[in-house]
Amino acid sequence: MWKSFVSKHSCKLGLSSTSNMWRRKHYPVLVSESALLSKRLYHEDVVYGYRVPKEVEYSDYTPEQLANRQRQAALVCLVNAYRSSGHRATDLDPLGLQKRAHIPELDPSRYGLEETGKKLNIDGILEVPVSGGAKELSITEINKTLEEIYCGRVAFEFEHIPETAERRWFADYTFDNFMQKKFGQVKRYGLEGAESAIVALDELFSLCNHSGIAEAVLGMPHRGRLNILIDLLKYPPRALFHKLQGNPEFPQDLPASGDVISHIASSPKLNYGCKDDIHVTMLHNPSHLEAVNPVVAGYGRAKQMYLYDNNTDPSCALGDRLIGIQIHGDAAFTGQGVIMETLGLSNLPHFSLGGTVHVIINNQIGYTTPATNARSTLYTSDIAKLVNAPVIHVNGDYPEEVAKAVSIAFEYRKRFRKDVIIDLITFRRWGHNELDEPSFTQPQMYKIIRTRESIPKLYERKMEEEGVVSKRDAQAVRSEFSNYLEEELSASKEYEPEADHLKGKWSGLVMPREAVTTLDTGVDIGTLQLVGEKSVAVDSAFSVHPRLLKHHIQPRLKKLSDGTSIDWATAEALALGTLLKEGYNIRLCGQDVGRGTFSQRHAMFVCQETENVFVPLNSIGGPQGKLEVANSNLSELAVLGFEYGVSIQSPRILPIWEAQFGDFHNTAQVIIDTYISSGETKWLRQSGLVMLLPHGYDGAGPEHSSARIERFLQLCSTPMDISDPSIVQNPNMHVVNPTTPAQIFHLLRRQMKRNYRKPLVVASPKTLLRLSAATSTLQEMAPSTSFRPVIADSLAGDPANVKRVLFVSGKIYYDLAKAYAADSARIDGQIAIVRVEEICPFPGQELVGEIARFANATEFVWCQEETMNAGSYSFVQPRLQSILPDGMKLQYIGREPLAAPVTGVSRVYKAEQAKIISDALTGF
Repeated sequence: MWKSFVSKHSCKLGLSSTSNMWRRKHYPVLVSESALLSKRLYHEDVVYGYRVPKEVEYSDYTPEQLANRQRQAALVCLVNAYRSSGHRATDLDPLGLQKRAHIPELDPSRYGLEETGKKLNIDGILEVPVSGGAKELSITEINKTLEEIYCGRVAFEFEHIPETAERRWFADYTFDNFMQKKFGQVKRYGLEGAESAIVALDELFSLCNHSGIAEAVLGMPHRGRLNILIDLLKYPPRALFHKLQGNPEFPQDLPASGDVISHIASSPKLNYGCKDDIHVTMLHNPSHLEAVNPVVAGYGRAKQMYLYDNNTDPSCALGDRLIGIQIHGDAAFTGQGVIMETLGLSNLPHFSLGGTVHVIINNQIGYTTPATNARSTLYTSDIAKLVNAPVIHVNGDYPEEVAKAVSIAFEYRKRFRKDVIIDLITFRRWGHNELDEPSFTQPQMYKIIRTRESIPKLYERKMEEEGVVSKRDAQAVRSEFSNYLEEELSASKEYEPEADHLKGKWSGLVMPREAVTTLDTGVDIGTLQLVGEKSVAVDSAFSVHPRLLKHHIQPRLKKLSDGTSIDWATAEALALGTLLKEGYNIRLCGQDVGRGTFSQRHAMFVCQETENVFVPLNSIGGPQGKLEVANSNLSELAVLGFEYGVSIQSPRILPIWEAQFGDFHNTAQVIIDTYISSGETKWLRQSGLVMLLPHGYDGAGPEHSSARIERFLQLCSTPMDISDPSIVQNPNMHVVNPTTPAQIFHLLRRQMKRNYRKPLVVASPKTLLRLSAATSTLQEMAPSTSFRPVIADSLAGDPANVKRVLFVSGKIYYDLAKAYAADSARIDGQIAIVRVEEICPFPGQELVGEIARFANATEFVWCQEETMNAGSYSFVQPRLQSILPDGMKLQYIGREPLAAPVTGVSRVYKAEQAKIISDALTGF
């Protein structure tokens, strides 16, 4: 019936290549509306990482069918009513608490249709097999058929989908699968009340395996996780029992804290009778519900790009080799904003996986809150209509229907490469946990639950009645599994866990015992100049904006030729370009990152004639890695989670997330707390993610000024007393506030050149981007150069004359240096200014050396423009105090404590800033 043919596009440059177009005969084709609306192609085909699902076409009605639809308009209305509203009259609640609604729109008489014994032509209206081949049915037969399809134990919502092709496919495909042969028996599992979730995943893995999908990335919350780990994902029961007995899940000599049992993960290879295995990766999850969702998407995307980059098959398409699978709770799906944010990424070219299958385990309750108080929508799945995802509701009491629902969802995803939702309506046999008493708040619900049998028991009886299994066979299965668990419990006493990290693509890296802060990351000047020139090189036929030519391209070429006045954007381009030449891939992501918030970067050029996009650093020449410039949507939580997922997939990718302004990370705090700062210590998963957070007080007001450095420092695991030089610092992440372009050059290269990965948080510049004083030379990036955690004083002259030592970090150095130069005669070299560039790990030994230079100093001051309760002061104070000479106390100069980062009154701001500078440079 269907005919496929190959798209003209190649996948070599990140495109969806093979397109399966579904046509019948030679009639006009319905192309998806999204394709028709995408005439303004902002990115052209050659942009790396711009991948879209293959386009699907679907035949329109024949002229005869259109004529029949016009004659049978009343019947068309009835069928459309079932397709749009039939789901409201289905039998979906296993507990029977939700009564089937009477839907007036489903009454044939509403449309003037009465049973007269006459058969109606259904061609082009209802595609169902009719005995004898005639396409005619009576009203009674039509109504019965529609009831069975749309009002049974599986319900469909697809009429909200704008693409005509997808709606037509659902209308056709639903009945075909409804009539399929029943699936096989379901084993007894412990996911009580929602055991059919096991059936759903098992069927999904099987379909993936038989379809040639090599990788599945799975994210899910705590409920049912252990069941799935043991029953489907080959997690050894002895390992689980070992953990339950109070032991760690990894060798005890590893520097890790571990996590609770409901957060552990597994990554097995499964086979369902196919030539090749399917590798299923379940990712670790925190207790923050649904936070794992964007991480799954990012991890899957990175793995998919790896498969794509290493695949020589020209027919490869987005989603061919990898699938995303996400399991949700009903209350969380409708309540957590990360759901909406992650769904919002699903169809974006630099984020799409080519379709994710979502399974909502719908217990009809959230902790103790009933659905009527937990959402404002009819269904918990309604939020998915944001991306026009079809929804399949299914009664979890019927495992065979669940398997059918999964099959339909999988086929939709396979055809259209978009997200699809399965709303698996179940119940929760116990309370929120096994020790909870749910009848305090849901007495009627739990009266029903406690008097009914389990889903496996009901299905077992059904199979016995049908002669599929005997009671003896069922008992034998239970006994065998019980005996196996007993054996595993005994074996757990001698079980020794193995480390599961630093394998595969991560082999060759190490778990550091001490932080490496200085590393030769310099590059020969000839290479720097070549990369810099290539960073702004475009074809003569490419029309560059004249202002860019004058103020960006030509000045960069002159700076490179002179080897001086290298600005921040140029230094960043040099770092990225040299890493690309060394074979690393880079993903630069965030809002407006291609241009840069402050119009400073221009990593991509847009042709002024065609709006085609060109990324110059992808054309350096010779073998090189690829730079993916991913301008994100206006999301922080999901996008940062996505980039973290990218970072833990491969150490060969440098993932950089740039906030539009530093404090924009506020809405992504869950990802920072539960993944970025603690993922390695909990799960032994390293991440080289870089966060660029524009920071600096410049009169912009309470927001857009502070990157909230204090929050990151509070999360850093370093000792407070560093007076003993033998104390080893190996923090969970690095926090820096660099003041020169050469510093950011070395920092970015250091991320990839070390033999381990750590997150890097950068308080990146705003006003310094174009400050002439804040520039570097190529010589500062040449071989034998590296990042400097501390930049020594260069203003005082003779150290013996220094009475006051100012320790500063970030932009305020240049404010002080300017005022120092203007008043140098009075100061007379009696004040030294030492820049602390890397705040964590705290550069204690470097600072000890600096302090020793100023033997006659009587004042040591930490000076910052942030308020006293913000910035670096709280972190720095105990550490710096521990290394000061005996009897010396660290003093503070800066803003007073304030609930907001800074005042919004410009006059007050200027007065405060002037006072900080004055206090720092007077009174010594």
